[in-house]
Amino acid sequence: MSILPSRRRILATGAGAALGAGVFGTSTASASTSTSTSASASASSRTGGPEETRSLDELYQAALAEGGKLVVYAGGDITTQADGLRTGFKNRFPGIDLTVVVDYSKYHDVRVDNQFATDTLVPDVVQLQTVQDFVRWKEQGRLLAYKPAGFSKLYDAFKDPHGAWVAVQVSAFSFMYGPAAVGSDVPTSPLDLVDAKWKGRIASSYPHDDDAVLYLYTLYVQKYGWDWLARLAAQDLQFARGSFSPRDAVTNGQKAVGIGGSGAPLATGPVKWVLPDASTPFMSWGQRAAILKQAKNTTAAKLYLNWRLSTGEQQAATNGWSVRTDVTPPAGLKPVWQYSNGNLDGFPRFMADRAAIERWKQTFALYFGEVKGDPTPGSLGLHPGA
Repeated sequence: MSILPSRRRILATGAGAALGAGVFGTSTASASTSTSTSASASASSRTGGPEETRSLDELYQAALAEGGKLVVYAGGDITTQADGLRTGFKNRFPGIDLTVVVDYSKYHDVRVDNQFATDTLVPDVVQLQTVQDFVRWKEQGRLLAYKPAGFSKLYDAFKDPHGAWVAVQVSAFSFMYGPAAVGSDVPTSPLDLVDAKWKGRIASSYPHDDDAVLYLYTLYVQKYGWDWLARLAAQDLQFARGSFSPRDAVTNGQKAVGIGGSGAPLATGPVKWVLPDASTPFMSWGQRAAILKQAKNTTAAKLYLNWRLSTGEQQAATNGWSVRTDVTPPAGLKPVWQYSNGNLDGFPRFMADRAAIERWKQTFALYFGEVKGDPTPGSLGLHPGA
């Protein structure tokens, strides 16, 4: 649908060149209609036009006719995290050659920026944690304004009003524990984690390597103070790269508690992800996805967004949360936007202030011994949250 305005302009230009002066000035009504159509097409390209009305099967057939290829750059830690996505899409749409490239979002965005600069764009869809990039790319005119089916049912914070991007899934970070490892000493708050009994038994992803984990830690500091952070730093935490690492450490029995990772609040098993009570913060956000305006496979990209946002896929979300307002979470959960302690609106604001983020990163690096220095509030001077 979005390629039609360009095609109309190309056809109009070609027709004018071919017909020449023979029809010039013969019909002001025709010229007026052409101008009106062009203006309408231009407005549609900026606002995304109406919601998609084609079914998934219709989009599928159109994507096959387009060439049957799709490349997605997806934020993540390890490539196996996208295995379920790859399998689900390929089972539903056989014949579409889907490539999902998983890497840290902060690497994907600079990779895409370089591809813009060198005219070597690879992905059709970007699906990243770096929410600030979508604002910047929209301003630069890099994103295709498009409204998938069900766009009107998305929670407002999970969509650009013009369709430049949509959130395709809900993510949330908190702390977790192994029920077998903690026994009856179940930690219910980050305050519990500074107890001496947890020394040497906590794994965490690096807060100065992952901005979502960083935001979680800043929420903890804002709630519990710098003295809490100093006590936590004395707990001999095991740090590793990637938000999957705390869960792995708990699952494998290496540690009893993990900080800075995702999970399913209602799931049972070797790891219990903590959805805390209203007095305790956690962080949540919508993983944004967008079609790049220069994409080679725009129809397949539209198919992908419509599939991800379909009610069936949203109902199957492993953590129980949907980006759609018309998908009811399972018993025991509310829609994620109803958790005021989930700080859903705070994460985009946090991500937009890159200078403050760098100050937070360096402060946590000091406290956790990544750089030399006395990790005390007095020695660090003004804290980033001050």
